Amino acid sequence: MAKGSLATVNAGAAGGGEEGKKNAVEVMAVAAVEVAHPYDFHVSGPRNFSSPNWKDLIRSSWRDPNYKRMVMACFIQAVYLLELDRQEKRNAENGLAPKWWKTFKYKLTQTLEDERDGSIYGAVLEWDRSAALSDLILMRPAGAPRAVLALRGTLLKSPTIRRDLEDDLRFLAWESLKGSVRYHGALQALNAMVENFGSNNVCIGGHSLGAGFALQVGKTLAKQGVFVECHLFNPPSVSLAMSIRNMGEKAGFLWRRIKSSLPSKGETSLDAKEKNSVSCAKVFGTETKKWVPHLYVNNSDYICCYYNDTSGTAVATDVSTEKAKMSNGHGEAMAKLFVMCKGPQKFLEAHGLEQWWCDEVELQQALHNSKLINMQLRSLYSAPASGKL
Repeated sequence: MAKGSLATVNAGAAGGGEEGKKNAVEVMAVAAVEVAHPYDFHVSGPRNFSSPNWKDLIRSSWRDPNYKRMVMACFIQAVYLLELDRQEKRNAENGLAPKWWKTFKYKLTQTLEDERDGSIYGAVLEWDRSAALSDLILMRPAGAPRAVLALRGTLLKSPTIRRDLEDDLRFLAWESLKGSVRYHGALQALNAMVENFGSNNVCIGGHSLGAGFALQVGKTLAKQGVFVECHLFNPPSVSLAMSIRNMGEKAGFLWRRIKSSLPSKGETSLDAKEKNSVSCAKVFGTETKKWVPHLYVNNSDYICCYYNDTSGTAVATDVSTEKAKMSNGHGEAMAKLFVMCKGPQKFLEAHGLEQWWCDEVELQQALHNSKLINMQLRSLYSAPASGKL
């Protein structure tokens, strides 16, 4: 509190008995609001939510997909604030980040630092059993992960902007982040978490660039048969590689149209290709266990909106149920795509993380065959190539 404010409080308390004390309390409250940081949890965090308590042992809030989405977004916000705390030289005592995980009975066990500039781009949060016991929560609520890996996106601050934009451009050019030190750091951390707690007790989440890393790290483990729950907020969907591939697909489609109008002797070979694609679809659709990431997109955000580009029919479903999933056309889930149907319309807000823990948010779970998700996940379930002598 500023010295002037403190002097005003003292003068008010000394000047008028009960009335003076009342005025002093009001002044102190106003002063407290004035000095509160805009990223304090009680200022910008979620409003109508229940902190974990003993009732969660009977009916766990973590079973509600809206609650899980809100908490995962808060954990990712904590990573942004860990880096801001580092830049502004705040410690564990006065830092902004801790409240964003302590509220939900988690603790920080590891920070992921970029060796190029020392910035914090990720964090491992684990269930804090001692903090839970202090509130009579005897065990971890059903659905709550044992450990969470949270990854932030681009932070437009001078100490980090160079390396953040370097990885943004890497994705824009190649639609891949595997060459980044952050990819390898995140993969190493997630592997260690799976080894310690098991894949069913681990969760990964990211926002923007961090969602791109989370998707590629989760996909890498899925290729090894390790399925980790994954939450992706505003994942990047635009790249030059994708644009070139789309142009190639359009050119190929046009060529097939022209070729089909010409007399052809290769009908049998075409039939064979169709049969092969059906057999691939069989493997892709019904015979393999699926890794099903959760994607959260806002159509006003041109960075992630292409995930909602369909190659099928979109169906709006109730977000509070777990029944609806994104289908690959063969009845099996590929991803859960949640689309903002009532929320921010301006780009900066539509790409922001805060919208995903707001009370006013209205989501619909889109059930359709997403072209982009098909391309990104198809390699997980493609049929093995037949060997040739």
